[in-house]
Amino acid sequence: MPNIALELGKNVGSFGVNSAYGKTQSVDGVEFTPVALTISGFGGGSGDADGTAEGEGGGAGGIAVPLGVYVKREEGLRFEPNLISLLAVAAPFVWIAGRALARVIRALKK
Repeated sequence: MPNIALELGKNVGSFGVNSAYGKTQSVDGVEFTPVALTISGFGGGSGDADGTAEGEGGGAGGIAVPLGVYVKREEGLRFEPNLISLLAVAAPFVWIAGRALARVIRALKK
């Protein structure tokens, strides 16, 4: 079985800034650079569970939310947000914040 730490070490260069900013593309003289919020996590382990059997395992996961694009035109550089992903992320946040605020108000009334 390959060493998980070595495999992750080989691939770690593609995480971070490279995964948050896409390659700049040009369309009709306008340059676009996509921007995303990326979150990733890794885990692994090995050991002797009960003294008779060994176990090894690992895993990884991640998510990318497209935030928008940087647009470079003759007028200059400008960020244009992706409103659909903003609504998709904001809707649950607003719901949770509203529930929390309602509970705080209810607790203060008592």
